[in-house]
Amino acid sequence: MSDDQQPDVTAYVVGDVHGHLEGLTDALRAQGLIDDSGDWSGGETTLWFLGDFVDRGPDGVGVIDLVMRLQEQANADGGSVSTLLGNHEILLLGMYHFGDTEVPSDFGPRSFARSWEINGGMPADQEGLTDEHVEWLSTRPALALAGEHLLMHSDTMEYLDWGGTIEEINENLGEVLAGNDLAEWWDVWRRMTTRYAFRGPDGPEMAQRLMDQLGGERIVHGHSVIADQLGIHPMQIEGPYLYAGGKALGVDGGLFVGGPCLVVPLPWEPED
Repeated sequence: MSDDQQPDVTAYVVGDVHGHLEGLTDALRAQGLIDDSGDWSGGETTLWFLGDFVDRGPDGVGVIDLVMRLQEQANADGGSVSTLLGNHEILLLGMYHFGDTEVPSDFGPRSFARSWEINGGMPADQEGLTDEHVEWLSTRPALALAGEHLLMHSDTMEYLDWGGTIEEINENLGEVLAGNDLAEWWDVWRRMTTRYAFRGPDGPEMAQRLMDQLGGERIVHGHSVIADQLGIHPMQIEGPYLYAGGKALGVDGGLFVGGPCLVVPLPWEPED
């Protein structure tokens, strides 16, 4: 498809940022969504973040602050900035609430503190968290429909464990995050770390099954770095990864390992 045949953009999506504030601002600026001062310049544009603002990078709280500010500014301009929960938001909040309290388990010792440290937890993020940050993060949805696109952080079928519709899943997960049941929190973290549900010969069928249940004509997700999917170096990534017979679009460029911060227009189709 040539440039003059590209469909009108209805939204943009951003994959995993992992604390790389400068990479994010550069990418948003390149798309005309923020100005040189870092303020919203996208007008009535819709922008979605698919989660994983924190861990593995230098300024997760700075990323959260930017997105919260852009959300307010976009709303004032008739635009929209929305976000989904990533598994690293669950890890950040689990560490904040439960620390090194042992999770009840038959599989050996485990805690949010241990997993947070193993998975790139940054002390500065914990130190910078405010009550406002915690409240905002805890009330983000897990799934959303943006036109014909089913937006999700993790490329997993595990979301269906919390319900049979987007509304039910978001409500049930919200209840977990509003409570203090360590085992339930851990179950959210565990399930949202799973991946690759749409890979392999059964991938298209799994993607279609999920969309038949929840809606949408194409899944858009982060979580799984495109370079890992393709077996290439992250610096070789030039755009999102369309796979599963065109039913799934991966947008995690692997910013924390040297890949690009992808700000992807929807709908998106590969160039001929």
